[in-house]
Amino acid sequence: MDVAVLGPALLDPFAPAPQGIWSGNGVRVQRRRGPHRAHAAVCTPRFCAHREGDALTVEHDLTPDELSDELAVLLTEELGATGVLHGQPDFESVFTGVVRSTVDGGMQAWLRFYRNSLHALESGTAAFAPIHQHATELIIGRRVLDLGSCFGFFPLRLSRNGFDATATDLSAPTMNLLARVSPKLHRPVRTVTCDAAGVPLPDAVADTVTALHLLEHLDPDAGDAVLAEALRLARRRVIVAVPFEDEPQVCYGHVRRFDTEALQHIAEKITRTHPVTASVGEHHGGWLVLDRY
Repeated sequence: MDVAVLGPALLDPFAPAPQGIWSGNGVRVQRRRGPHRAHAAVCTPRFCAHREGDALTVEHDLTPDELSDELAVLLTEELGATGVLHGQPDFESVFTGVVRSTVDGGMQAWLRFYRNSLHALESGTAAFAPIHQHATELIIGRRVLDLGSCFGFFPLRLSRNGFDATATDLSAPTMNLLARVSPKLHRPVRTVTCDAAGVPLPDAVADTVTALHLLEHLDPDAGDAVLAEALRLARRRVIVAVPFEDEPQVCYGHVRRFDTEALQHIAEKITRTHPVTASVGEHHGGWLVLDRY
């Protein structure tokens, strides 16, 4: 399941918030005090939620130790099918609200979230851990550019392992969050706010360019543009990972599904138009690796 693509989007992750409460974009999230009482339109083991017109209120009982990127899985399992979340904007707002309402202070909350998430990913307990591990094993060279980085967990992992890592994402607040957090984690990462199809960096700027669970958010034409840009930026290799889903996960912003046949079709198309070799594989989803001659 793709949980690394979530982010604060247009939200300010450091916006002031009273203790235990966060509000933004018509969503109010608060941490529960005391035992759970079934009192809302939707009550699950960890959340209570109700809507009044366009306003959504969510109550939760998560603890600081539970703050990590795996929150996306929990939200999907407990609220995804209820209809109370109206698409990706509500999902991201609730995600951000849970983080900010669980630990007081913007920086303190996000540092706890990042440290928990990195520990789960790097210890192998997170759902996305095998994808990061496999991508790291496929990297050639020291300089890596990651497209669609969102929270930037993969570039942070690379930084810890001695790579020269650059993160990119369309969301300026997310890149600002990463830029502010990474020095405090002692994992320096450069950040660039941009569309993955138009990165303001020179040709062949990185040895390897990665796009991990990005293409499922894009229609075929936009996906082709991102792959062309990745090839422009990569001196040696491009690594693409996608989830294999029966249906695109709308709450994550997925608009396209992949299987091995779809990746093979993309590989054949690229090798006809670019001087590269292509290989397709499967490991917790699908993989496309493009190597320059």
